[in-house]
Amino acid sequence: MATNTIEVATLPETLDRARLLTMYEAMRTIRTFEDKLHELFAAGGIPGFVHLYAGEEAVAVGVMAALQPDDYITSTHRGHGHCIAKGVDLKAMLAEIYGRTTGICNGKGGSMHIADVSKGMLGANGIVGAGLPLAVGAALSAKVRKSGQVCVSFFSDGASNQGTFHESINMASIWDLPCLFVCENNQYAETTSPKYSMRIENIANRSASYNIPGVIVDGQNVIEVYAVAEQAVRRARAGNGPTLIEAKTYRYYGHFEGDSLKYRTDAEVNEYRRRDPLKIFADQIAPRARISSDDLQAINQRVEGRIQGAVEFALSSPLPQPEDCLNDVYSSY
Repeated sequence: MATNTIEVATLPETLDRARLLTMYEAMRTIRTFEDKLHELFAAGGIPGFVHLYAGEEAVAVGVMAALQPDDYITSTHRGHGHCIAKGVDLKAMLAEIYGRTTGICNGKGGSMHIADVSKGMLGANGIVGAGLPLAVGAALSAKVRKSGQVCVSFFSDGASNQGTFHESINMASIWDLPCLFVCENNQYAETTSPKYSMRIENIANRSASYNIPGVIVDGQNVIEVYAVAEQAVRRARAGNGPTLIEAKTYRYYGHFEGDSLKYRTDAEVNEYRRRDPLKIFADQIAPRARISSDDLQAINQRVEGRIQGAVEFALSSPLPQPEDCLNDVYSSY
């Protein structure tokens, strides 16, 4: 099936001013959360590693705006943005990253394993490509139960070279599962460019092997991402099977905090900074929806307060006790 490139010239009718403001607030929350984590990690005190999502906000928010609250998603090691866009509590997220008992997973998962099944967020995942088969299972469950739900699997350009990618899409295709496969092509699998690791220009071209739609979209433009996702979600709910979406995007920070970033050029970084998802919203989308700079600034200030409140909550929360190791496990023997 042919691979299409999507560009949206007008605002979709399904996005009124209120919804657009909500989408901007979600993107701003992700950016502020990740910028704050960048600062907090450098200061010490956060256990383990963190992998930041800043720069890719339009993908998570654009896709999530096309979903219903009870739809499912699976995530990656870079999962904070997906969690926030799906509605996971900020305080519980930050407490989890700090390893506190008030964390969404009682402080036992950390940054790479945040999950909230009550929100349909089936988990970030420290194993590259591991969310793909989980999404197929969730989509199969939805089809068997005739619940009308869909599941979205977020993954990266690096994960598209894993066996789980091909196995999962093949299974979803032959069973017409209500599933979206969203590749966040941020140009690097840790430090390796897709130009080195694959002979095709577009990961979405791989959809032809499974006879499903493949779509390339500007991952910096939340409206274009939404338009693609909304169409794919409608197709999935109608029983017509999965879609492979490749969102061309970019992570502003390193693969992990502490990454030297020597594999990127200043010119490349500056080009993607020029096409910042928040800047595109403010400069191109907001004027068309009669959203003023004062509207956006009010959101920015509100988000700053929420993030600061989450930091204070996390730092004031208790650390787990040694005996807590025996809780939340299948067996203590």
